[in-house]
Amino acid sequence: MLNIVVFRKVAILVVPGSVLAALRQLPAGQPFFAGWRIRNMSLDELRNRIDEIDRQLVKLLNERARVVVEIGKLKNKTGGQIYAPHREKEVLDKVIKANQGPLPDKTLVAVWREMMSGSFVLERPLRIGYLGPGGSFSHTAAMLKFGQSVEYEPLADIRSIFGEVDKGHCDLGIVPIENSTGGGVIETLDALIDSDVKICSEVLMTIHHSLLANCALEQIDKVYSKPEVFAQCRNWLSATFKEAKTIAVASTAKAAQMAADEARAAAIGSRVAADLYGLKVACENIEDVANNITRFLVIAREDAKPTGEDKTAILFSTAHKAGALADVLDVFKKYQINLSNIESRPSKKRQWEYYFFVDFLGHRTEERVQKGLEESRKHCLQLSVLGSFPRATELL
Repeated sequence: MLNIVVFRKVAILVVPGSVLAALRQLPAGQPFFAGWRIRNMSLDELRNRIDEIDRQLVKLLNERARVVVEIGKLKNKTGGQIYAPHREKEVLDKVIKANQGPLPDKTLVAVWREMMSGSFVLERPLRIGYLGPGGSFSHTAAMLKFGQSVEYEPLADIRSIFGEVDKGHCDLGIVPIENSTGGGVIETLDALIDSDVKICSEVLMTIHHSLLANCALEQIDKVYSKPEVFAQCRNWLSATFKEAKTIAVASTAKAAQMAADEARAAAIGSRVAADLYGLKVACENIEDVANNITRFLVIAREDAKPTGEDKTAILFSTAHKAGALADVLDVFKKYQINLSNIESRPSKKRQWEYYFFVDFLGHRTEERVQKGLEESRKHCLQLSVLGSFPRATELL
C-alpha cells in the first residue's frame, strides 16, 4: 500500500520495499517507469542493463547487415555505385534528426560512419587512394570519412591518386584542394585540368600542426614538410628558427619518415605521424591561425546524385581579352548562382591564358544551373563540369 506523508507542506510518496522490488522487475520498455528504474538501479544492475542493450544492438546491427548484403546483390546486378554520397547524406541526416540525446550528434555520426564502412565491405570492398605514406593528414581525413573497414592505398603524389582512380585501380581517391589559411593546393588544381575523374564528395577537417623530432629544439638544422604546411606555420617558424633550413617534400607523413632517419632533422606533421614513425612531439599547435581547416575532395569515376544541398565544381578558360572573366561571372549573377570559391592556374599552353576553378551552390541537374552553364560556354574557350556533390556541413 502507498502512503502520502506531508512534511513542511511537501507531499512525500512512501513506497514499501515490496513495491520497489516489483517495479524493478518491470520490462525495460515500460515508458512510465523506464527513467525511474534506471535512476534507482545499483551499479551491478546498471551494468547488466548495458549488457542487455549491447546484445540487442549486436542483433540489430547484424539484421541491418543482412539487408546491406541484399542491397549489394542488387547493385552488382545493375552496376550501381557502392559508395553513394547522396544516400550517405540522407542516412546521416535522418540519424541526426532522430537523435534526442544525451549523445551529441557528432558521436552518433561517427558510429554510423563506421557502420557504413563495414557495409561497404559486405557489398564489395572499397579501395581508397590517398597521399601517403600512412599518417598524412589525407590518410586521417580518409579514415574519418570512410572508417576502418575499407582498404587504403598510400600513393606517392596527388597526380598518382587521380591516375589510379581513372584507371579503376582505386574506387575513390581523397585529395586536399584548399586550406583556410594557405589557399588552393596547386598539385590538385593542376591534376583536375588533365584528368577525367569526377568530384563526388568533399570533407572538411580541422588541421593542427606539430613539430616532430628526436632531438632538442636548438639542435634542429632542417625541417621537412609540405610547402602548404610551411605557409600555414610561417610566423612560428621564423620566430623559432633562425638557421634551420626548410625542405619541401610530397606529404607530412613523408616528412616524418625522413626526419625519423636523420639525427638533427625535424618534420611538421600530425601526432599520428609521430606515433607511426617513432618521433617525439616537440611543439604542438604551431599553425599561425588557430581555426585552420583543410577541404578535401573525394574523386571517383562518377559524381553524386542531387540531395537538395549540393555544390558543383567547374573548370573553364577564357580568351585573353578585357572583360572575358566578367562576362562569365555576369551569367552566374543573372541565374542567381552563388559562387563559393574561385581559383586560377596558368594554362601552360599559351602565355597569359588561365584556367579558372569555380565552386557554386547547386547541382548540375537543376534547370537554372543548366541554363547558366550553357550560356557561360558562349564566353569560354572551354568549360568542363568537374562534378556535383553534397555540400559538407560538418567538421571531421
